[in-house]
Amino acid sequence: MEQAKDPVADVTNAVCDALRYLGDASYAILPRDVAHNLGELKKSFLASVRTLIDKDIEWIDERVAGGDRMREEWKSTCAHEPTSATQDPVN
Repeated sequence: MEQAKDPVADVTNAVCDALRYLGDASYAILPRDVAHNLGELKKSFLASVRTLIDKDIEWIDERVAGGDRMREEWKSTCAHEPTSATQDPVN
């Protein structure tokens, strides 16, 4: 029995193939050394962006942990303060 083809997968593959071809052609029109240098430049830029993103994620994690510590400090401070019900009334 013949399997049914998925038209969405076929279109997706066709679009990916076309984009891959255009990407290859954009480097093929350049001289070999220029194409390789441009590729290295793009990879270097993306590595720098990745480093910045990793540092930002680390900063966010540290702020969330600091917020947790501060929340616990506030909670313990509020638990140790006497409430108005246990204080003597002021006359």
